[in-house]
Amino acid sequence: MEPLENLAEAEYIDLAKNGDQEAFTQIVEMYKNPVYNMCYRMLSNPQAAEDAAQETFWRVYKNLNRYDSKRKFATWLLSIAAHYCIDQQRKKRLPSIDLSEIIEFSAEDPAPKPENVAIRNEFSEEVQQQMAELNESDRAVLVLRYWHEMSEVEISETLRITKSAVKSRLHRARKHMAEQWSSVQEITTIEGRQHESQTV
Repeated sequence: MEPLENLAEAEYIDLAKNGDQEAFTQIVEMYKNPVYNMCYRMLSNPQAAEDAAQETFWRVYKNLNRYDSKRKFATWLLSIAAHYCIDQQRKKRLPSIDLSEIIEFSAEDPAPKPENVAIRNEFSEEVQQQMAELNESDRAVLVLRYWHEMSEVEISETLRITKSAVKSRLHRARKHMAEQWSSVQEITTIEGRQHESQTV
C-alpha cells in the first residue's frame, strides 16, 4: 500500500470518510495553519483562535461524510471556520486587538489602492483597531479576500452569501479601511509638523 504521505488530498478524504484516523490526521496537518490563521485574524486572540481551530476540525470530522467532492475542500473547510468565528464574535464580542503581536500581511495586490497599501504595509496596532470596528461578516470577507486570496465566487460559496453581497461587504470594508487609514495618516502628519516646530 502506498505511504499516506504520498497520497493526494482526495485520497486522504476518502480514507478519512471510511474511518481512517491517520488519514484525517494528515488532513489536519495539511490545513492546520490556514485554519488557525483564519481564526486568528477573525478573533485576534491566540487562545481563542486555537480553540476555534480545534472546534473547526472536530466539526469537519463529524461532517466529513456530508462533504461534496464537487466542491473545493479548502473552501468547505474554511467556511466551517469562518461561520464558527462569526458565531463566537456575535456571542461573546471578543476583543479584536492583541498588542503583543503584529500581523505581517504579505498578500500581493496589483491595484495601488489606499486601503490595500494600508493593509499590506502597516498592519499594526492601528490597523487591528480599524479591523475591530468592522462587523463580523465584513471582516470575514476581508480576511478571505486578502489573506486567503479567494475570488468573489469562492467567498460567496464559503460564506453562503450571494456574489453581490460579497461585493457590497468588500466595498464597505475597503472604504472603512481607506477612510480610517487616511485619518491615521493625517494625524501622523500633524504630529510630525508639531514636533518639527518644537525643535526649530
